[in-house]
Amino acid sequence: MKIRLQCPVCACPGRVETSAATEWQCPQCDHLLRLAGGIDPRLPACAVCANAELYRKKDFPHSLGMGILVSACLASTITYYLYNKGLTWAILLGSAAFDVLLYLWVKDVIVCYRCNAHHRDVPAKAHKPFELTIHERYRQERLRRAELEKDKQASAPTSAP
Repeated sequence: MKIRLQCPVCACPGRVETSAATEWQCPQCDHLLRLAGGIDPRLPACAVCANAELYRKKDFPHSLGMGILVSACLASTITYYLYNKGLTWAILLGSAAFDVLLYLWVKDVIVCYRCNAHHRDVPAKAHKPFELTIHERYRQERLRRAELEKDKQASAPTSAP
């Protein structure tokens, strides 16, 4: 299994293959992160933070998908303006066929709601698709943690020289 993760201390991106390593050391801040050893192939929990709430999504950049969609819409609008309806339909149907082929060709990736670690080369059918309510719960948790850290730093006494 290949994992793409961020350092919990400095948010430096990193990659690790779990068959070769059970630990990952951040190249920026030298934080040592222990990964779950002997990982079950079905991945019941995140290998980075041991969170059991995971979701699956297509391993494809959303910006590239939106770029393809926007360019197909613009091209079809131009050809429609030029009264070439055959080419307009060809562009629209061709982009839809290309989208279906990409959907079938691109594999799924398992993502952790808490730490946003991406787990590749894992059977994805056991996990549910993205759910906004679960994501919002973890987003609120991150905001509360950041607020507590800010309050803790503000209330900490500063040492005067």
